[in-house]
Amino acid sequence: MTTPGPRPEPGIGPDPGHLGFDTGPAPGHLGFDTGPEPGLRPDSRPEPGGPDSDSRPGASGAASGDERLARAALSRAVEPGDEHAGRWLRRYGAAGFLDRLLDTVPAHRAPRGDGDGDPFPGTGPKRVASWRLRAAAADPGRDLATIRDLGGRFLVPGDTEWPRQLDDLADARPLGLWVRGPADLRAWALRSVALVGARACTPYGAHTAADLATGLARQGWVVVSGAAYGIDGAAHRGALAAGGATVAVLACGVDTPYPRGHAQLIDRIAEQGLVVGELPPESHPTPSRFILRNRVIAALTRGTVVIEAQHRSGSLVTARAAARIGRHTMGVPGPVTSALSAGVHELLRGDAVLVTDADEIVELVGEMGQLAPARRGPVLPRDLLAPAAAHILEAVPARGPTPTTVIARRAGTTPDDTLAKLYELHSLGFVERHGEGWQLTNPTTPAPNVRRGGT
Repeated sequence: MTTPGPRPEPGIGPDPGHLGFDTGPAPGHLGFDTGPEPGLRPDSRPEPGGPDSDSRPGASGAASGDERLARAALSRAVEPGDEHAGRWLRRYGAAGFLDRLLDTVPAHRAPRGDGDGDPFPGTGPKRVASWRLRAAAADPGRDLATIRDLGGRFLVPGDTEWPRQLDDLADARPLGLWVRGPADLRAWALRSVALVGARACTPYGAHTAADLATGLARQGWVVVSGAAYGIDGAAHRGALAAGGATVAVLACGVDTPYPRGHAQLIDRIAEQGLVVGELPPESHPTPSRFILRNRVIAALTRGTVVIEAQHRSGSLVTARAAARIGRHTMGVPGPVTSALSAGVHELLRGDAVLVTDADEIVELVGEMGQLAPARRGPVLPRDLLAPAAAHILEAVPARGPTPTTVIARRAGTTPDDTLAKLYELHSLGFVERHGEGWQLTNPTTPAPNVRRGGT
């Protein structure tokens, strides 16, 4: 488990021009100097006694041992993205929230204004009852030992490895992150892009995802995705094939590879990259957890690229979550006849930006001046002709030698001017003379001697 670093000191928030990201070293530069870190944004700053300002005796560093243990327990008691829980976590801190769920908070520490002794006013009793039931069954010590045995760690807000851009999620911010892999999550997240899309993708979509991931990896960018079948898997493989960095954000425990068919891929990502999840070890995935997982992918990265998606697709949820918190949203166009591209096209009709390769993605999410190369068609020899010569060349018939007078009449010029331009075109190799007539040097190839529709 990562040793908590020094507690960050409050400061000025990040430069808005960097979409809430702080600057840092390129991916792979581990052990970088973090220095004093800015505090949370004003709209998400915890209250006294909150998760990042534990003032109880013996608490020190980014998070005390009790606070970390409490967050580990709460990650089993509370579903990811529960904003009700986030509100009480911000008010009481993790240890205080857990104490109230377990009814172990001393009376003299109960805050004022909890009418009728209810510590969670405004939160439904069924939701609170579910929290209490799960909290009573949680064994955070065992979960932390399990992640340690896997060579991983449990990150909480305030750790030097915690990606501060997740704070943009406000009360939906993860309680903590269970992480496997050798790299520094915060350093990698500073220069990362999410590639997401359909599970049942087309060969075009899989090829495009792998190609984009390879291009991004070669330029030093980290590819983030969800390790699912289809576009996600192709994106991870593309990054790994280029020897690049990739992060898989799971909707289950990081010790529970899902889908099962990607068990080897996820293990390889854990060795070469990072596997991240909000849920404690041995947790299983559910449809709602997949949807909620997408907000973490969106917040962790500088931008989200959707490659293939139907109108009802979790990938579009990721893109919309990215747009809500001020991240870039991008889409790769596909055939207008393909239902798998319909959702992407609808996204592009909104505020998303159309991209076709890694250079165009980097132009959007990278530093100022990282522009994609200009795109233009090939320059043909005819394009270099002077207008008068080009006009005469257009008047030369495609078939058979034609007299100068006929060409002059077609071009609307005098025979003398036409002849002068024809000799110029002849010297450049565009036309050739046959007796008293002129014809194109490369006439259209005659059609084969076959009947139309058969041999």
